[in-house]
Amino acid sequence: MRRVVPQVFHRSTNTIARVSIFGALIVVGAGFFALDLLNRSPYVTQAGIAHEQPVPFSHRHHAGELGIDCRYCHTTVETTGKAGIPPTQTCMNCHKQIWSDSPTLEPVRASFRTDVSIPWIKVHDLPDFVYFNHSVHVAKGVGCETCHGRIDQMNLTWQQNSLQMEWCLDCHRNPERYVRPKEEVFTMGWQPPGGDQLALGRELLKANDVHPRTDCNTCHR
Repeated sequence: MRRVVPQVFHRSTNTIARVSIFGALIVVGAGFFALDLLNRSPYVTQAGIAHEQPVPFSHRHHAGELGIDCRYCHTTVETTGKAGIPPTQTCMNCHKQIWSDSPTLEPVRASFRTDVSIPWIKVHDLPDFVYFNHSVHVAKGVGCETCHGRIDQMNLTWQQNSLQMEWCLDCHRNPERYVRPKEEVFTMGWQPPGGDQLALGRELLKANDVHPRTDCNTCHR
């Protein structure tokens, strides 16, 4: 005689189990999606956040309104890996005569008197394990504006882009979208003649021998 085993679980249990499994997968997926959004957010990247400085230096006034060339302050941007922070003497070249009694500029005058550097807050702060060379990018036709944004329109300076690896790789994989003539590297608001960036970019890649690398040890040394 065949033995009949009584049903332990209600038939709806199968439905509940399926819903639970799929629900858990959705929750886990949503969690990863939320983490990805957080990782790309200004909270993590600091993009778009203006930093208070010991002296409220305005790029908009100096580079935009007065038209001071980037290289006047960032003297090593064409020759070394670092753009260079200008010494206080560079500031005082003008401010011995202009706004020489301004209370706002007292930290500058104090730095000049004591020979102690102004403790500027670094805005574009890459991790120690990332190597970036300004001079190489400048030599290949990557404009200041490409990475730093319209710095000539910023009162307090902020980081325009995320500086995350995917942002760097996008340029290295598609350099024709970003390169410009070398004589326009320091020009803010530059636009390609005729508006055809891709056509000009492809020509510049050949003319300037641009071959960006994407292997790990290019930036991680």
